[in-house]
Amino acid sequence: MNRRDDSTERVFAALPPVHGRGFARTWWGLAWLKALEDTALDGGQVKAGRRLARAGAVGAVSVRPGRLTAVVRDRDGTGYRADVLLARLSEDEWERLLRMAVERAGHVAALLEREMPPHLVEDAAHAGVDLLPGIGDLEPECECGAWDHCGHTAALCHQVARLLDEDPFVLLLMRGRTEAAVLEALQSREAPHEGEPEGVDAAEAYAAGAVLPPLPPSPELPEEAGLPPSSDTGTPPGGGVDPAALEFLAARTAEGAHRLLGRVLSAQPLPAGEELTAAQDAVRLAVGHPRPDVAERLAAGSGRSPQALALAARAWRYGGAAGLSALEDEWTVRGEALARARAALDTAWEEDERPPLVAEANRWTVAEAQVRLGRDGRWWPFSRVRGAWVPAGPPSTDPAAALASAQSAGGDAPL
Repeated sequence: MNRRDDSTERVFAALPPVHGRGFARTWWGLAWLKALEDTALDGGQVKAGRRLARAGAVGAVSVRPGRLTAVVRDRDGTGYRADVLLARLSEDEWERLLRMAVERAGHVAALLEREMPPHLVEDAAHAGVDLLPGIGDLEPECECGAWDHCGHTAALCHQVARLLDEDPFVLLLMRGRTEAAVLEALQSREAPHEGEPEGVDAAEAYAAGAVLPPLPPSPELPEEAGLPPSSDTGTPPGGGVDPAALEFLAARTAEGAHRLLGRVLSAQPLPAGEELTAAQDAVRLAVGHPRPDVAERLAAGSGRSPQALALAARAWRYGGAAGLSALEDEWTVRGEALARARAALDTAWEEDERPPLVAEANRWTVAEAQVRLGRDGRWWPFSRVRGAWVPAGPPSTDPAAALASAQSAGGDAPL
């Protein structure tokens, strides 16, 4: 239960101990914990905090704009006030975020369902607004005197991941606005109307020596990528050109251009190019839900069956080439990588809570759930569905969180 009123604070009652599961089940909860792991200089403190939170040592959590607060008790019962600070969004950032959300009805509907779709975060980033924290964004303050994240602030972060799982408006409150304020702003505004700026004839202005007006502002990012014109003219094409395949490639190119334009308009750096094999590129294209006839051509071009291509496309959605590698690359873990993997597995659960994992190559399995160690050190969740191992979510640096994702997906992960 939590106290909710018209103030800018929400107080969540202490949660009971948690056993046999990761602290975050949603992708945004996992992203929150990754920000903690990337920020803390001592990974041992993060694990100590996870143990404290798992034991129910975190008291009531106060959530306010820019600050989280709770009393966290050590194993000896000593309580410490722990705070975690997160920068609020500026008025300009809120304006861009709200304008973007109101132009996409699906984003508002998802928030009302207490969900945070990846596209909302991606579109916000295109508008120059970072909703989820990144490296160094979670700033700790604790009565124990630690200057970096300690077990108390790490425990608070783990507890907040559970709150975020249930209600993404908690994140928006941390960023500066209450749920009521956000919903009122969304309901009261309309999509902006764009007028045509008055033009000046360039030749006449130059000849007259007139002072030219300033250039108009950059155009707003279109709501979505445009559709390419149909290339099916009703007559058989020459040269082996397939109109359906051509339309599909044009649509995917338009979507990619739309994403890049969003980054340019928000002054974000463009992503580095990635060298893909022909088989990998076919999987990347299959993420766009092609028509059955185009999907068959992509499957043949990638050397996969249509069913295998669908699985590969699902893996690509979760992690690109690395996700595809986790699906198809089975390798033997040796040396330093094996030592790190064993250490992560040993500390992910309390000694009496660790599930009976069966290890084979880079895969650890319990019942119908499995975690796979990628060559980059991340853990990928998989669930067994009708005899096939299906990607069940994005990767995590915590094997317990990855296994929880696999177990929660279960039979819901479609083939």
